[in-house]
Amino acid sequence: MAGYKSGENRRQIKICSFDDMVDPKSMVRVIDLFIERTNLQRLGFTKSQPAWTGRPAYPPEALCKLYVYGYENGVRSSRKL
Repeated sequence: MAGYKSGENRRQIKICSFDDMVDPKSMVRVIDLFIERTNLQRLGFTKSQPAWTGRPAYPPEALCKLYVYGYENGVRSSRKL
């Protein structure tokens, strides 16, 4: 339709993984591996077990990766992340 933004065709097949988008020597891979191998409960993260009530939370590992990435790149604000 004229006058509206148009995106890619939804029916077009695109084969691409997130792994292909990240450089093999990127610091993101180091952060990902480090957090995956770290036991957050042993480090004192008390909210690392999901609650049975309420809306499901984001995984603590994902949030930790995000904060470490931000710290590494000088982004201190959670809003900017």
